[in-house]
Amino acid sequence: MLAIVAVLIAVTAILGVIAIAELVPARDRSVGKRLQELQDIASNRGVVHRRRRQANREQLEVWLQNFGERVSSGRKDLFETRQKLIRAGYRSQDAVPIYYSLRVLSLVVGAIVIISMVPALQGRNLLIWVGAGGLVFWMLPAGVLRRKIRLRQKEIQIALPDALDMLVICVEAGLGLNQALVRVSEEVETMSAILSEELQIVNLEMRAGTPREDALRNLGERTDVPDLRALATMLIQTDRFGTSIAQALRVHSDTLRTKRRQRAEEAAAKTTIKMVPPLVFFIFPAIFVVVLGPAMLHLMNELGGV
Repeated sequence: MLAIVAVLIAVTAILGVIAIAELVPARDRSVGKRLQELQDIASNRGVVHRRRRQANREQLEVWLQNFGERVSSGRKDLFETRQKLIRAGYRSQDAVPIYYSLRVLSLVVGAIVIISMVPALQGRNLLIWVGAGGLVFWMLPAGVLRRKIRLRQKEIQIALPDALDMLVICVEAGLGLNQALVRVSEEVETMSAILSEELQIVNLEMRAGTPREDALRNLGERTDVPDLRALATMLIQTDRFGTSIAQALRVHSDTLRTKRRQRAEEAAAKTTIKMVPPLVFFIFPAIFVVVLGPAMLHLMNELGGV
């Protein structure tokens, strides 16, 4: 019973931390890092501290990479993992081995945490708890990766209609599609840095000699956003058949705005259903205790007297 209570407390604490992280607006890491660097420079400690931190980080990355290459050797899902990491924004060649090494380290940490939390368990029960905890911690990096991908896709999906409006304006003003993409990638950076980065990658691929169709197709595959896939397909077909790019972009922009409004209406309609579990499990029990508690105590006293 004590072990179950400890596990429930730990799960509640983790969920509370996640909820606070979701609700409280966090300051941009780059801003905080820059402020810290300015403070270090002002105190004449910036250069040495930054070099020491960079050296430690490089040593850790080298160790994780070597360990991850040994762990991931011979796996058949390396390509799929690579695609997921790219969609999450990790494009480095060392991302895959580092990811697998973090999963193994998370498994070990999970087993150690379970053993330290439930020292009273022995034998078969201990093995079951260690196995369950190790499995949860083994799946934790994959869950974090999926959440990262989902957040990036959501941001791209929200910012895409406004970016298409800018693209329509640039094309109708006389710019070519390549120059319009460059201009939109610069303008949309303040609204969505992720979408700006993806458009910049498209521009770099076309400058490197990649055909426009392949660069646009890579954009859809790299992000795995249905709206971007549809946009890439539309631009490829427009370029292939020689139709008006501005008119096609305007129609597609109106379609995406309609879809965004429909998604907002759908999310608002789901609010009522999503409020049922908190009401049933958290609000109603407290109301029942407050309303029926005195009556139940009075009834128990009366029955006890009889």
